[in-house]
Order: sequence, then C-alpha cells, then structure tokens
Amino acid sequence: MPLLTVGHRGLMGVEPENTLRSFLRADRAGLDAIELDLHLSKDGELMVIHDESVDRTTDGTGRVADLTAAELRGLDAGGGERIPFFGEVADAVRAPLQAEIKDPAAARVLAGLLRRRRLTGRVTVISFHDEALRVTRELLPEVSLGLVTGRSTPTAAERAVALGAGLVSCELERLDAGTVARCREAGLRVIAWTVNDPAQLARARELGLDGVVTDRPEIAREAAA
Repeated sequence: MPLLTVGHRGLMGVEPENTLRSFLRADRAGLDAIELDLHLSKDGELMVIHDESVDRTTDGTGRVADLTAAELRGLDAGGGERIPFFGEVADAVRAPLQAEIKDPAAARVLAGLLRRRRLTGRVTVISFHDEALRVTRELLPEVSLGLVTGRSTPTAAERAVALGAGLVSCELERLDAGTVARCREAGLRVIAWTVNDPAQLARARELGLDGVVTDRPEIAREAAA
C-alpha cells in the first residue's frame, strides 16, 4: 500500500537542504508533505535552517540566534541559495508543511504567524521539544501536532498523548513493533525518519507505518507506489 511521503528538508539528497530549491523540487516531485526546520534570528524572524549555527550548511560562521535576518540572508546556503524565511516557503510550495521547531523560543512566533496567515490547516507543527508543542497547543488548539523522537522513541506513544499530538515521527532504527502497537492503541499516526534505501523502506512497510521521511526522490516514488 502507498505510504505518506515527507520530503526531508525538501529533498536534501539531491538539493541543498532547507532551501527554496530543495522545497520546490519536493513539491514538483509530488511528495505528500514537506518537512523543514525553524530557528529564530537575532531580530526574531523565523528562519529555515536545521543547525544552531550556520557553519555546516552555509559559507558563514556563527550561531543563528546571534545573526540578524539580513545577515543570515546574505549567506550562501548552497548553489547560491539563501536561507529562507518560513513565510517565503509557505508561499512558494503547495504541499502541506511539517514545521519542526528546533529552538523552543520559536514556538510563540510560529503560532502567531500561522494564525495571521491562516495556515493552521496546512501546517503540522512538529518538535523534539515537549515544551514547544505544549506552547503551540495552548496558543493554537486547532493545529495538528507531531512529536519527533530519536533515543526517546520507546516512550513516543505516552508522550504524544500527553502533549495532544496526533502524529509521531520516529527514528526508524529505534522503532519496533511494540512501540508501533502502543501508538496504534493510542490512535496515533506513525511515520519514520530517515528512509533512504530499499531495505529501510521494506522495514517501514514491515512495521505497518503510515509514512516515511526521505531525502531521496526515488524512495519517495517507491513509497507512493
């Protein structure tokens, strides 16, 4: 059966991660949703970047939180791409978004933007951070939430229920049939990251997951078939 396909930072296996080019590639490829990461700039703008610092993914150095939006936008994020604003991505693509809060301080800013832009029906707010999801639920009772888990995957079901999340996005290598069963009993949808080869895709199907997060367009096509 087809699996929900989520483009990881766009389609970062073939494009610079978390850039408009990567998101547009995922959108054109027909993925069911697009995942991206959020940090706040020094002047409080929602910037789409995974790490706390710009060192790995751009030609600059320093912490995202110590740089203004203008400074961040002046960096090369790969192939001449710029670090996008969140609103810029929402305008550029049609697919639903999974917006991952990396910096818990971004939760309130994101909630305000989603309310103003009337994006609560199109964006699922996801995070490793329980507090970010609690704040989002308090400010936006209607928005969909997803708990992201790595080492804490065995407790995904219990934490998600406590937070009012309807989705868990778990590290595939830490996911087992027992955890999936507890999630099912709690009425949760279960997806896994990061599924980038046929063996990982076969494991996701074996576990009966709802979807996969992938960097690769070929895996996205196979999962959707």
